[in-house]
Amino acid sequence: MSEMFDVVESVQGAAARFDILRYKPLQVASLYNAQKAGARLHQVRVTLQNGSVITEAGALSFAKGHITADNSIGGGKGAAGLLKNLASSVLTQESTFKPSYTGSGEVYLEPSFDHFLLYQLNNEEIIVDKGMFVACESSVTVGVAAQKSISAALKGGEGLFQTSLKGYGLVVLLSPVPAHEIMKLQLNNERLQVDGNFAILRNGNISFTVERSAKSIVGSMTSGEGYLQTFTGTGTVWVAPTYSIYHPPVVPQRP
Repeated sequence: MSEMFDVVESVQGAAARFDILRYKPLQVASLYNAQKAGARLHQVRVTLQNGSVITEAGALSFAKGHITADNSIGGGKGAAGLLKNLASSVLTQESTFKPSYTGSGEVYLEPSFDHFLLYQLNNEEIIVDKGMFVACESSVTVGVAAQKSISAALKGGEGLFQTSLKGYGLVVLLSPVPAHEIMKLQLNNERLQVDGNFAILRNGNISFTVERSAKSIVGSMTSGEGYLQTFTGTGTVWVAPTYSIYHPPVVPQRP
């Protein structure tokens, strides 16, 4: 099987090793031009050693070894907890039920032409964009972060909730761009304004709001920017400036 792909990144966790696999070019005619330009299929392999991994629902491709699966409801118990998480799952575009796989063996997740990132949490919390969470060690708490600003919820493009990952352990994230095209901007009691939805991750003491690009409505209209995602405080914001190149906006067709 190793002849099919290369291991491009490998990180050992407490009881699991996470490998990012990159497949050799596939023999598919429709992918010829994309693969000639360098596009490759990627996949995550988790090797468990009496450990446990939590995944997003539907992320499993196959598992081999002495591994048992369990579906659980993250954050909250009983009917109230279920309803809370059902609502949150709709707004974060992620499932209420987070399957876990426990034991010893190998867990392969669904392959993608997008890119996978490995992030080591060190007793911290990160807030990630919708749909980025893929998997994590069981020591990590997967939850939701409510937008504190109504403007951020209504105009920021992220909805009322984003995904919160907290604690200590390895996390797998799905990235819309290659890792080397992500800018990790350090804020020191500063403000960052972003035109678009390509700020994909933040940590530290940073607040998120949405503001007009100019103080007046007329100024916003003439600047051509409208509303800007605004991050204020101290911490780190990951920005993917090439996002729109890989994922161009869909322009509705006139009838």
